Amino acid sequence: MGLLQNGKWVDKWYDTKESKGAFKRQDSKFRNTISTDSDNPYQPEAGRYHLYVSLACPWAHRTLIFRALKGLESLIDVTVVQAQMLENGWEFDDEKDPLYGFKYAYELYLKSDPSYEGRVTVPILWDKKTQTIVNNESAEIIRIFNTAFNELTGNKDDYSPEALLPEIDQMNARIYDTINNGVYKAGFATTQEAYNTAYDALFESLDWLEDHLSKNRYLVGEQITEADWRLFTTLIRFDAVYFGHFKCNRTQLKDFENISNYVRELYQVPGVSNTVDIEYTKEHYYASHKTINPTGVIPNGPELDFNAPHNRKTL
Repeated sequence: MGLLQNGKWVDKWYDTKESKGAFKRQDSKFRNTISTDSDNPYQPEAGRYHLYVSLACPWAHRTLIFRALKGLESLIDVTVVQAQMLENGWEFDDEKDPLYGFKYAYELYLKSDPSYEGRVTVPILWDKKTQTIVNNESAEIIRIFNTAFNELTGNKDDYSPEALLPEIDQMNARIYDTINNGVYKAGFATTQEAYNTAYDALFESLDWLEDHLSKNRYLVGEQITEADWRLFTTLIRFDAVYFGHFKCNRTQLKDFENISNYVRELYQVPGVSNTVDIEYTKEHYYASHKTINPTGVIPNGPELDFNAPHNRKTL
């Protein structure tokens, strides 16, 4: 991992002296929205916006799922970075960035703000008209996708209904801290204490989730919501990456009956399976994180079948 300092790429990701060996995620910096408000410079228009993602990144994966569910494929085009993230951060393939011919994602950040300093992350929601990043916070991008383009697509499906928002936000907060980010806090810990704390919190939440899903089909209410999709992108990677690579190895998800059925149900929602690429994901984690896996060897397993029946219709 790395960040930009004084317009240059620096190969580091956090200061262990300050963090006491714990992984600290930096807040996103570009936080604009897309709406029809008259004073908003970012209006919903077909073909105006471009989405940059990694198929390995669970945060970027959320945006691909919402792009599919909300029928935005023809309105918002996508560029996928290379699987491996090495000394220059996220890279484009030999064809380069289709908009500017850039080789590295950090060049987009510098084009948006030449004085930008900090981590270079995906997803990146880019505005071709103003030639800048609209937003690089996945939690906000999926809410933009949920409603901003409804009048253009006619798709009124709502994954963040107002009546459920307090519960969704509460669920998101717990899942983010202990599961979404929890696997990273375990995997990137550089002290035993930091690892133990993250590991215990992760499996406490997974045990709670297993019980919750034994009584509820979804996380909030009687429908699939944003909370389910935010959780799904971590769970779909768990056995292939986080169990081994991030040392989250108490229990595989396949051994949680209710969680594994839940993951298969979400995977089988039309359009979602096309956003999942486990082999690309394994290549990214195992070949990019040399401090964790110095050899860069990518494991062949495990064998996963997300198309197997999930038997959740009776809940």
